[in-house]
Amino acid sequence: MGHAKFKREADDMELHDNVLGEIVPVVIIGNGPSGICLSYLLSGYTPYLSPGASHPDPLLHGKLSEEPELPLLDRDLSYLCEGLQGRSANPVAVLFDSLLLPDGDFGLECASPLEWRRRPDRAVPHLVLGKGPPGGAWHAMEGSMLTLSLANWMELPGLKIKDWMKDKRRNVRNDRGTPAEIASYYQHYVRQMSLERNFAHGTTVTSVTWRPDNPRGSGGCWRVDGVRRPDGDDSEELAFSLLARNVVLATGTHDAPARLGVEGESLPYVCHSFWELEAAISRGELEQSSEPLLVVGAGLTAADAVLAARHLNAPVYHAFRRDVADPGLIFNQLPKMLYPEYHKVHQMMTQQQHQATSPLDISSSSSSSSSPSPYAGYLSFPRHRVVSFRPDRKCVLESDAGRRTVVRVSKVLVLIGAHPNLSYLPERGRHLGVRTDEAITCRRNPIDVDPYTHQVLGAEGPGMYAMGPLVGENFVRFLKGGALAIASDIAKARREDGEEARRDQWTDGWVAVQDRGVSRS
Repeated sequence: MGHAKFKREADDMELHDNVLGEIVPVVIIGNGPSGICLSYLLSGYTPYLSPGASHPDPLLHGKLSEEPELPLLDRDLSYLCEGLQGRSANPVAVLFDSLLLPDGDFGLECASPLEWRRRPDRAVPHLVLGKGPPGGAWHAMEGSMLTLSLANWMELPGLKIKDWMKDKRRNVRNDRGTPAEIASYYQHYVRQMSLERNFAHGTTVTSVTWRPDNPRGSGGCWRVDGVRRPDGDDSEELAFSLLARNVVLATGTHDAPARLGVEGESLPYVCHSFWELEAAISRGELEQSSEPLLVVGAGLTAADAVLAARHLNAPVYHAFRRDVADPGLIFNQLPKMLYPEYHKVHQMMTQQQHQATSPLDISSSSSSSSSPSPYAGYLSFPRHRVVSFRPDRKCVLESDAGRRTVVRVSKVLVLIGAHPNLSYLPERGRHLGVRTDEAITCRRNPIDVDPYTHQVLGAEGPGMYAMGPLVGENFVRFLKGGALAIASDIAKARREDGEEARRDQWTDGWVAVQDRGVSRS
């Protein structure tokens, strides 16, 4: 397919005035780093083995050298993945990470053996749908904390974060950036790589369903319904409906905070997001003389909440289910030199523990130990669960041994993770999980996909893919592998279909958009 033909098709793919002219080859739901990376690959940016380059893994280098002029997207990914080991359960993620960041686990900055060539003839028209600007949930994250990952782990192919920050006259602190910087990088990336025409902002998908019979008779396809606010949050909400040959689920995890499911959890002083803590701080509700803030959870967001409260000298109770020495606790997996602030929180959790001999009902006056401590005003409750929240702002905690303690608080922040928002799928996508009898969760029950193509195994029809946190990838470093797997599979389908068949199926489209009401079919 020539460049002129792609440009004409790409122009038709833009969602102007809620009317889409043709059937969409690929719709990506979610405009975070997963969706952005896949858009980059679908826009014709193609990875090759760079002439004269080598990879530190001799076995992988030997495989890459067998057909050096063949694009990575046309290689047998399962063959390249054989024998590789890494910190992801998805084999293509390990492969792509190894190619983008050789020896990345050791903190080394070895040159990637890949080079990127722009191939307009390989581009696939697509749309990326997202509620806000490119970057997804990174725009909603607290802007001053440092990211867990190294800055170069957060970058996308073709634009190094350090180079971008130098252009912006910023310095990467301790080789890590803030969420605000990362979000700005992703927005700039979309502009720099000329991907903007593929992104439809202000869109919320409400339904994705399989239609075995296309209204125009060109085979089955996916129907994507939703609403748009083309001019921002204050603009009129318009309905849209379109058909897609392939649909990619890349909606992440931050839309639905996990809940404890205990009595009183809906009381107004019980919160479930870091942003609610920020709002309380801005209103002056937390200070040294206030009742303690109860933080529930032992992840990094909970640690960020503890740090934010302690920065104000506000007293903190910290309850979590694990033991402080549990190797599964994230703090026990982080290098101390690289993450000093999280190491400090872990020290607090370890050294300032609630003792079983304490009174049944305790107040903020007992939140510090009787002996001098650098962590006065903080008290941890390891191996405790929340039993209930009371209207009088008292919370009942229970230890593994069954002993209950009642604490008086000013506010509660429940930070125990988040569930993906799959409300646009039948049964919220439950039938797509590794365990179909449980709700989809990114750690315990991700969407079940083919490991080398990322096609959803339980989908009602062909052409549904999933990537990112939905398949268990919670780090940007590894979610890029899903983009490679999907782009490679779509490229393979294009080669097998032939150009004439592709032209027919892409141009014989159907879309109906109404400002209100039901779309016609």
